[in-house]
Amino acid sequence: MSRKGPPDGESLWDNIPTEDFAREPRPAEGRGSGRSEVPGWALPSWDAIDTTEPPGTPLVSEISATPGPAAAEPVPTAAEPAAEPGFEHRILGVSEVTRAVRDAVRADSGLRDVWVEGEVGRVTVSSAGHCYFTLKDERSQLPCVFFRDDRSGSPFEARTGLRVVAHGRVDLFEAQGVYQLYVSTIQPAGFGDLALRFEALKARLAAEGLFDGDRKRPLPYRPAVIGVATSATGAVWHDICHVIARRWPLARLILAPCQVQGDGAAASVVAALERLARWGEQCRAEGRPDEAPAVVILARGGGSLEDLWSFNDERVVRAVVGHPVPVVCGVGHEVDVTLADFAADVRAPTPSAAAEVVVPDQAEVAGGLVALERRARARATAALSAARVELAAEDRALERLSPAAQLAQSRERAGYLLDRATRCLHDELGRRRTLDAGLCARLAPRVDARLAAARMALERDAAALAALGPQATLDRGYAIVRRESDGAVIRHPADAPAGELLAIRVARGELGARVEEGGRQGPGP
Repeated sequence: MSRKGPPDGESLWDNIPTEDFAREPRPAEGRGSGRSEVPGWALPSWDAIDTTEPPGTPLVSEISATPGPAAAEPVPTAAEPAAEPGFEHRILGVSEVTRAVRDAVRADSGLRDVWVEGEVGRVTVSSAGHCYFTLKDERSQLPCVFFRDDRSGSPFEARTGLRVVAHGRVDLFEAQGVYQLYVSTIQPAGFGDLALRFEALKARLAAEGLFDGDRKRPLPYRPAVIGVATSATGAVWHDICHVIARRWPLARLILAPCQVQGDGAAASVVAALERLARWGEQCRAEGRPDEAPAVVILARGGGSLEDLWSFNDERVVRAVVGHPVPVVCGVGHEVDVTLADFAADVRAPTPSAAAEVVVPDQAEVAGGLVALERRARARATAALSAARVELAAEDRALERLSPAAQLAQSRERAGYLLDRATRCLHDELGRRRTLDAGLCARLAPRVDARLAAARMALERDAAALAALGPQATLDRGYAIVRRESDGAVIRHPADAPAGELLAIRVARGELGARVEEGGRQGPGP
């Protein structure tokens, strides 16, 4: 395919009219073989369309043009039929034409995978991150779209005035009816076959998963030993030593010299990486893991694509991927990209930047230590303050739990309870005294009344008793005779035999007597 015009022999380009088609008409290919001067894509004038078609006639019919220019055709009115009964026109919608062109473009296999070289025209980047630009030469220009996902993986950007080679597919944007190149990769022009080989090998290795981000390994924070695979005579080795000595002088460097340019460079790089891997295995096998390289730097200075081609070798890529420790690739300048960069665990723009990536900055570490010291001191102070507060609380708890404190507390509680009991007793006694005084005040009248009534009853009973008692009988002259020996009342003469001493009680005293003879029994029961 020529970079300055459409491909020869493509049917897609044969039907495109030139700007002077009206002056030099040519027969159109495709449908309507009777057209000799008017191209097949040109519509007749609107007044040449017959609007008196019978019912059932389709709205869109086949386009048919009579020989001769379109202006010479008869103009039928709305009331009369067309001059020629077989003259029919098929009117296409804009979407139909656009889809037809789209299908024609997509049917051309040569437009699915194209490399286009040209100068970048106006560049526009949308808010979504998509890049829109044009590729132009001295005769034509081609709209291009570089989507954000493809841009994020590309080391190059389209800039106005640059001459680049864009890889992608040609397709039609139906909404605007514009054909454009959908770019997948972009690179500066002039690389020729090497660029094509680079992209082909990159695609094949990427399909194997060698460039996947999931297999990337993190770098050690402070490596004690760093392996370096580069030329021993170049400035790169001295730059790496200088950067490491400035940033982290505690690290030790192990150089595996290799050829970085020319014939045999790829094999030399692979051998250097293998030597570093074997040295690490030997150190770990001998119980000296601290002397094994924790990270490896693969470095080389800048140069042309041909100079850096050894780092695009498949053997180098597989050696980087299969290395037992993380690999940092610092090959070329920032704009240089090699396949070893994609395979490495970390890509650095320059060899010096690779040295800066693998070790920390001692100034930053010192600042971090100072910050850690401040944080440790603050935490220790806070911990001591908290411990002091806790100790004071425990001291107060021990003071409260000591025997003397317990005794004093018990004594104080006993005094408090005693005072409280005393107050309660005084209050209770006062309450009861008040209650007793009230009861006494209520009881005195009742007692006096009860006593008066009891006295009257007693006097009444005493009077009755006096009238019925033995004394009254004695006062009337009667006497009570008792045996003096036992005091029994004599009710029968037989109870007092002769010689029995008697005690006779009369109204005013008592007389002693002796029975002279036995008594006589009188009447009575």
